[in-house]
Amino acid sequence: MCLAVPGRVIEIRESDGTRMADLDFGGVVKQVCLEYLPDLAVGEYAIVHVGFALQRLDEESALRTLKLFEELGLLQEEFGDPWEAAAGYAEAANGQPEAVALQAESVALQAEAAAVRGGAQ
Repeated sequence: MCLAVPGRVIEIRESDGTRMADLDFGGVVKQVCLEYLPDLAVGEYAIVHVGFALQRLDEESALRTLKLFEELGLLQEEFGDPWEAAAGYAEAANGQPEAVALQAESVALQAEAAAVRGGAQ
């Protein structure tokens, strides 16, 4: 699932002519493009989707949303370790090699896409 997740700006910089920032998503820090919100400042919150800050958000709403996402397990799903997930798929498939191969391929593609976006740590 791909979510628009609120994050708090912890550092802003320019990279190759593009305004970029590190945002904290409830303990997970990711690099995000700020070109759609050029006046966003350190300490403010924004909703982020696929690596782009799309909309400013007040702190109360951001924290409430992060708490709800955490309770629902959506933060782990969105930011969790894809290789750990692949191991879980293999265990869940329980002897069905086709299912394991398809799930592992899907997770590997997601991890590769995250690395290309700069999201892999």
